[in-house]
Amino acid sequence: MFRKINLVAALVIVSLSAKAQDKTPLAYPDEKHFKNMRQLTTGGDNAEAYFGFDNEHVTFQRTNPKEGLDCDQIFYGTIPKSATGKFDYKKVSTGKGRTTCAYLMPDKKHFLYASTHKAADTCPPTPDRSKIRKYVWPIYDSYDIYVADFNGKITKQLTNTPGYDAEGTISPKGDKIIFTSMRNGDIDLYTMNIDGTNVKQITNTLGYDGGACFSPDGKKIVWRASRPQTEADVKEYKELLAQGLVMPTRMELFVANADGTDAHQVTHLGKANWAPAFTPDGKRLIFASNHEYERGFPFNLYLVNLDGIGLERISHDGSFDAFPMFSPDGKKLIFSSNRNNGGGHDTNVFICDWVE
Repeated sequence: MFRKINLVAALVIVSLSAKAQDKTPLAYPDEKHFKNMRQLTTGGDNAEAYFGFDNEHVTFQRTNPKEGLDCDQIFYGTIPKSATGKFDYKKVSTGKGRTTCAYLMPDKKHFLYASTHKAADTCPPTPDRSKIRKYVWPIYDSYDIYVADFNGKITKQLTNTPGYDAEGTISPKGDKIIFTSMRNGDIDLYTMNIDGTNVKQITNTLGYDGGACFSPDGKKIVWRASRPQTEADVKEYKELLAQGLVMPTRMELFVANADGTDAHQVTHLGKANWAPAFTPDGKRLIFASNHEYERGFPFNLYLVNLDGIGLERISHDGSFDAFPMFSPDGKKLIFSSNRNNGGGHDTNVFICDWVE
């Protein structure tokens, strides 16, 4: 949840012919866990695609200035049932402000997402790279979490506190939401009931805690965290946070019980380890990382056991693979990648059958 992107206002239909896919293989020979890969989107920046409870629908966020999408908007799509079927999707956010981190609700009629539209209809400003010569993420204090229907109508606002509230995901049990908030002055994880009641803070260590999701049985959570240790690191973290920024270049994965107890660090790889999710059996994590590369690029997908051993690289593109998520039935994997973009910068959504 956190690589900001944008999308369109009308129904868009994207179709990749089998012939085109034959000319450009989408999976590499050593990607043994991927079978029958398909590219679902073409053009722009598409990411954070997450399955709904029915295995058949996804939400994702999209940016494409060529389509008038100057900052992230949320789209809702139906996974094709056949290898040649079309991926139909439409914009379901308001088109105002910037949106992120959408997740389908258990009733299959609504979705959860974060938006800045209450502060302004326009896109919030991006960090000035000429002044901040570091790779940073903006933490907009205008983000709040909403529930909307598939016609874009907001039916409920779940958060209404000063500061950043975003990165919400829902337990497979359908009863709890975990999200990231800065309401206490630091960036921590919180849980709440599906209706927004009974908010509880479940992390309290200095540093950025975010991008959390539940295990398939709803009993555990995984998230990414930065943990500044030295005096210089703490100073830098606090100075950036005061400007509404975080530097995501050093993050590790943590696992805990769903209520935040028994929290422990899983990875000790260095660099940026993020976008984690549980495997269908709940025994491993899948995540994105750049730890193998001194320059911090590319990002690939990895598997690791909950105790931090058994690390396995599973994607082999030379640019960017991230935001992996399994379908609830464990049969499919969806993720975002720069592969097959003609050497440009487009990030697209890919789906494949999962092979153990």
